[in-house]
Amino acid sequence: MATLLEPEHSERNSLDRARADYCRQRLPELRLLERLIHKGEGLLRSRVLAEVADGDQRLPLYALELGSERPDRPVLILCGGIHGIERIGSQLLLAELATLIHRIPWDAGLQHCLEQMRLILVPLINPVGMARGRRSNGNGVDLMRNAPIDADRPTPWPVCGHRLGRWLPWYRGRAQAPMQPEAAQLCAYVQAQTEQAPFILSLDCHSGFGMRDRIWFPYAGRPQLMEHAAELHAMIRLFERAHPHHPYLFEPQYHHYCTHGDLWDYLYRQHLATSDAVFLPLTLEMGSWLWVKKNLSQITSYTGLFNPMVPHRLRRTLRRHHLLLDFLISAVRSWQNWLPDSAGRARHRRYAERRWLRPENRR
Repeated sequence: MATLLEPEHSERNSLDRARADYCRQRLPELRLLERLIHKGEGLLRSRVLAEVADGDQRLPLYALELGSERPDRPVLILCGGIHGIERIGSQLLLAELATLIHRIPWDAGLQHCLEQMRLILVPLINPVGMARGRRSNGNGVDLMRNAPIDADRPTPWPVCGHRLGRWLPWYRGRAQAPMQPEAAQLCAYVQAQTEQAPFILSLDCHSGFGMRDRIWFPYAGRPQLMEHAAELHAMIRLFERAHPHHPYLFEPQYHHYCTHGDLWDYLYRQHLATSDAVFLPLTLEMGSWLWVKKNLSQITSYTGLFNPMVPHRLRRTLRRHHLLLDFLISAVRSWQNWLPDSAGRARHRRYAERRWLRPENRR
């Protein structure tokens, strides 16, 4: 006899069918993610950081781990789907996860690499926003404006973040209110996973207007270089020399605008206050005009402004960034081989200032 805590078998089947229909129609990324978790059983560790509601549906916020469980290993964090309308970020990480699941059983080099590091994927941070085709989460809050920090020179308004109300995009949430569940759980999880790590690298995958793929780094809320700009420059120099024909423009986010409440600014500043380890938070901003200019009808679609809609362009985009993701894995695994010493750090800091620090912001 079923207890009051357990639905009848027929009821469970009905709930499962309802959830399958929901995912099929509105959230195929979650359906694929759960299939990959099942396929990768024994290779990866999965946990649910939180559940968020969309009507009757409870949607999980998954975090996946590959590699070493030792807390003193270097960590690579890959995130996507913070803005629900930018589905391509989640799709890119799901494609990478599928590749890793198929490679690990036979690739001795990858197996050895993952023994020396921990790879974390949080590919779908805002499932309700993605299901509804919105930038914000289910409460109307922009998760990338939700951290409890203010920009020094916020511009332009309202893109920088505001507190007027959820009816206007880029809403930060109420002043003094707790962070949204998705943002709070992501931050708590990242802090716990990196507490003892000697080196941390993260990549948060987005898409937006632009004719180039950009890789941004802190700060988003103040016009200054991050404290680990020297280490970042050293790593980028490695990438540029190994792949001289790459498509990326590396730059601090403040070159374009300064925003309140950036999650990675918040995590980076929290990390600096508690640890001496190097932390390099990056944001991949895929240039959506690369897709729109070849299919102008996408301008009439809100989804089409942020995602490749033609199947062969989607496949091309997923291939385009695999080289970057593979490099990041290698860079974390071998971080001690390229991280500059004190003399090299001073030299790379000068290079970073020449490259990225604008004259009006130099001391």
